[in-house]
Amino acid sequence: MQTSLMPVGKKALIIAVISLLCPFFGGFRPVMTDQEWLNWGNRMLNESYDATAEPKLKKYEMILTPDHFMRLRKTYQQGKQEYYSFNIQRFAALNYLPGKAATDTLEIKTQADDIIYQTYEDPAGDIDSMATRWDIPIKKLPPQRVDSLKQALLFLKGKGL
Repeated sequence: MQTSLMPVGKKALIIAVISLLCPFFGGFRPVMTDQEWLNWGNRMLNESYDATAEPKLKKYEMILTPDHFMRLRKTYQQGKQEYYSFNIQRFAALNYLPGKAATDTLEIKTQADDIIYQTYEDPAGDIDSMATRWDIPIKKLPPQRVDSLKQALLFLKGKGL
């Protein structure tokens, strides 16, 4: 007694094709892990930061930390240091502002005065203040890269430490 209308050979071919395709499609992960988002965000920020926008800048360090902080420390030739930091849980918006020449601005907004801004060894006097907006000079970026950075920040914000 036949239980299928499909010929045995055709049925065997379909089963073989499905069996071969399952490992291929099952190998894709739909979501990146925390560490992958951190690595991507750090790479994106460091590749995009435009240090040439500040000619007296000696060095800088920009990092997304595992405890979900975004930090930037800038050191100038005369020894002055600027420090920016905020907890990604307080992240509200990311805007890309086109500029002139080769430098654009990445505007990060927080829910309230959540961005720490400090200066050290400043001849004009040290500053310790809070802000709602942080403008970061960046190189020209395609919209896809800006969107992926926004996705990374939103993912890390959603982790809810």
